[in-house]
Amino acid sequence: MIRVVGVRFRNVGKIYYFSPKNLQIEADDHVIVETARGVEYGKVVLAPRDVEDEKVIQPLKEVIRIATPKDDEREEQNRKKEKEAFRICLKKIQEHGLAMKLIDAEYTFDNNKVLFYFTADGRIDFRQLVKDLASIFKTRIELRQIGVRDETKILGGMGICGRELCCHTYLSEFVPVSIKMAKEQNLSLNQTKISGVCGRLMCCLKNEQETYEELNKKLPAIGDVVTTPEGLQGNVHSVNVLRQQVKVVVDINDEKEIREYKAEELKFRPRKKKVKLTEQELRELKALEDEGGKSKLE
Repeated sequence: MIRVVGVRFRNVGKIYYFSPKNLQIEADDHVIVETARGVEYGKVVLAPRDVEDEKVIQPLKEVIRIATPKDDEREEQNRKKEKEAFRICLKKIQEHGLAMKLIDAEYTFDNNKVLFYFTADGRIDFRQLVKDLASIFKTRIELRQIGVRDETKILGGMGICGRELCCHTYLSEFVPVSIKMAKEQNLSLNQTKISGVCGRLMCCLKNEQETYEELNKKLPAIGDVVTTPEGLQGNVHSVNVLRQQVKVVVDINDEKEIREYKAEELKFRPRKKKVKLTEQELRELKALEDEGGKSKLE
């Protein structure tokens, strides 16, 4: 077991482990640490704790110090400088006529580097832009191309649920999301209803996937033949996964009738086949799928 603290550098960025040494560090403290990018200012989101060795990437760097009021002031100044850097970079992009959308600017704590995040449809030759920016800021310049998910994570916004976006509030890492999840949850395969602000499948599809998979095991599939408590045989018309209720079409006196039963009252073969999508569904929704789910911010 190794003693570590969890530090985050962006609002909802990835959590990194550092050695607390003998410092009295608590959650919500701000600390100064050394990273691959240089000296950084971060917030402690995980108080000192022991974790298993395999969960720690070696070598484990140490916390340099708990942030002082002077460090806090410097961080505040950096945030103000980032706004000016963003404005200057945006102007230079327009001057060079580059087909790129500037998303954010970020100073490292020691001002050793300025990072600019942007999106673009393809590869961009920004070598001359970097030279111009370096001559203005007199420091190292890094332009980093990010995806639409990362763009939304940085900018934030409101989801169709009426709440602030998950990726901007608490989701530190993106998870793979597939269109089969929407199918498993009996959602309408309408692009406008299952895609988020970023244009990709909503991350929240992953939140309830395991629950739906477990509940669906107890239900027949639509179209399956089932036997009702009255001994009648019929075909499944529809299912309510959360309530575990099934609507069955049965023949009574040569007339079809839809009756509703609890799943536990019916006799049927357990569902074995995994959810399959038609070729049309795959063709229409493939563009929304983001199997990798990896962020380019880190």
